[in-house]
Amino acid sequence: MTTQLTPPLEVIEKFGAHDGSVTHFFEQRVKHLGDRPMVEFNDEILTWTDCHNQVNHAISWMQEMQINEGDRVGLMSFNHPSTIPLIIACARLGAIVVPCNPDFQPNEAAYIFEHTQVKGVVCSAEVKSKVHQATERIHPRPWVCVNDSDLDSEKKLQDKWLSCSPDLSTYKGHADSTCLIIYTSGTTGFPKGVMHSQKSFLLTGESFVQRMYLQPDERVMCVLPLFHINALMYSLCGAMACGGTLILVRKFSASQFWITAAKTRATEVNVIMSAAAILARRPSSEFTPSHCIRKMFLAPLNQDLLDTFQNKFGVPTLIECYGMTEIPGVLSNPFLGPHKIGSMGKISPHPSPSIKRPEVIVLNDNHEPVDKGQVGELAVKTPTIMQGYYRDSLQTESSFSNGWFLTGDLAWQDDDDFFFFFTRKKDIIRRKGENLSGAEIDSAIASHPKVLECAAMGVPSELGDEELMIAVVKKPGEDITCDEIMAHARITLSPLKRPRYVVLVPELPHTGSLKIAKFKLKPQLKDLLTQAQEFLD
Repeated sequence: MTTQLTPPLEVIEKFGAHDGSVTHFFEQRVKHLGDRPMVEFNDEILTWTDCHNQVNHAISWMQEMQINEGDRVGLMSFNHPSTIPLIIACARLGAIVVPCNPDFQPNEAAYIFEHTQVKGVVCSAEVKSKVHQATERIHPRPWVCVNDSDLDSEKKLQDKWLSCSPDLSTYKGHADSTCLIIYTSGTTGFPKGVMHSQKSFLLTGESFVQRMYLQPDERVMCVLPLFHINALMYSLCGAMACGGTLILVRKFSASQFWITAAKTRATEVNVIMSAAAILARRPSSEFTPSHCIRKMFLAPLNQDLLDTFQNKFGVPTLIECYGMTEIPGVLSNPFLGPHKIGSMGKISPHPSPSIKRPEVIVLNDNHEPVDKGQVGELAVKTPTIMQGYYRDSLQTESSFSNGWFLTGDLAWQDDDDFFFFFTRKKDIIRRKGENLSGAEIDSAIASHPKVLECAAMGVPSELGDEELMIAVVKKPGEDITCDEIMAHARITLSPLKRPRYVVLVPELPHTGSLKIAKFKLKPQLKDLLTQAQEFLD
């Protein structure tokens, strides 16, 4: 990577202005970059020209498969290079990609595919049978095509494309066309389909160039799944926006992470905190010091992780951030500083001053702004905001107040305009007249070296309000008692935040994006209380 950083606006402006459509944005880069590598996957290299050719063929194939403007195409796949031309081809047709977690069970995938009434699904070979089960109630029955193997003598997706003549004339998608419906993880109930336009997709990718100072020779390693907003809009579209190379990894592997980073000469990577924590605790023998990663994007970040990645792993810059599927790319610690560990960051603008800056405020329960330092609900206006929730006008309407998107996150702003997360609005535990953050308690208990993960919840109290219970999963191979957990709580938490009940459980329920689904524990509270150890101090 170059030592002299090219300013973000200069990076994206070298391709010229675009009309907000994925097609125009992509073809500008094909014209400038041609035979440079766009995607690398294992030993496969897809140049910008290669990808453009695949898009032209894919257009013809999808028209043969009766995919037209506005139609939905499901994607239930582990990371695979065919996903990139598929997204671009669908955008050119004005069709919509609906990504779905390949680890979902058929009933989970069925909710998404039935809700969007997909016309077809592209999938990994090993999940094909699940896709057939998930789509069996949709009429007419969607077609299913594998993208990565010769399963049952069936051609893989790219071979099918290339068997069709290229289509050079079909251009239906535009800046305001919906290009993605990404389903939220559903921490409080059924997932919601977040619709994003082609323009918001591109603006988010270009803003990521600003957030991480992506360079023209950037090699962005994508270990997060391409059904998630981070991988789609930050890694993929960010790499496209800067004209760099996407290093696509099929699935995150902690044991292979540093080997892959070194082998591919990756320079930037995005991870979630759980993945970063796993890497920090892996055996030192797995670390490959010859890697080239110089910047990492993750949240939340603590001092221990920062020290580990900077001092042990040699990654100079770690950027903490905040975003949601509905409002990607809003807050981030400035790349050039200053940084505040534990913060969501400051407002993160698009590189171009002609694009309106995001606006962020903190509101009280009456939807009125509060003073700095006071906790309230984070509300946002941004050019990258979703178009709404698919087929859910009531939920869309209730998510806004006077034009502000209500995030459901409680936060506060300091005097330097950095924002700090407090907790999810629905993760508040009301104890002795005080509001406690479930997320804060989770973080404190999870810092015990023998704890894998945990979930703090409010349970009924004989004195009114709630009492506090925490369900804990120990790390494999470790032994821990409720007394040890409580001893740790006495060190890390003030008396009001210490649990009254501690229960050890074999596992916790998760959403598709690996967040703990506390709402799924609510029906089990009575049984968990009977198993819990009570502490009265």
